[in-house]
Amino acid sequence: MSSVGDAYQFVFRGLLTEEALDRAGRRARDVTGRLDSEYAEKLSLDLLDEELVAAARRMATVYTAIAAFENSARDLVVSTMIESKGEHWWGSVKADVRNRAEARMENEAKHKFHAQRGDAPLNYTDLKDLLNIIRANWDAFEAFLPSPDWTSSVFDAVERSRNVIMHSGQLGPRDVERVGIHLRDWVTQVGA
Repeated sequence: MSSVGDAYQFVFRGLLTEEALDRAGRRARDVTGRLDSEYAEKLSLDLLDEELVAAARRMATVYTAIAAFENSARDLVVSTMIESKGEHWWGSVKADVRNRAEARMENEAKHKFHAQRGDAPLNYTDLKDLLNIIRANWDAFEAFLPSPDWTSSVFDAVERSRNVIMHSGQLGPRDVERVGIHLRDWVTQVGA
């Protein structure tokens, strides 16, 4: 996207999509952070140590925010790359990013008994891979992001906290606040 008009068109299409999803019956957001009681029962959560469950529930809220952020970053990459390169944009991505994602996708496909991350290679990328795509196609992203370095700082900070949570660690209040600041900055910047 090279002009302000293109950016407005992109945002307007996004708003129309949101409206269409709402009209089609999209469920309202649930950001309460409560665990679904049906899942808790299936997981025998009541049999586990109460303190550990309480700590994990606090981190589940942070995980929810980080997962939504990661998926919004993927959505931005997909929509921007389609706009810039067309429907077959994935072929223009650097080979190392493509190969890593496609290898993960192939590996998961072998396990047919288990849910997959998604049906597109981009679902198998890390934040660093998204950053590589953004850097390599900066002219398409500069309408949304202030700089590749700013994007890198957001991704790096979020990923550091993500890795702690994904390996059953606990973030302290300052770390949670830091994630929140970066997520608010991201949403304010890109509107997602």
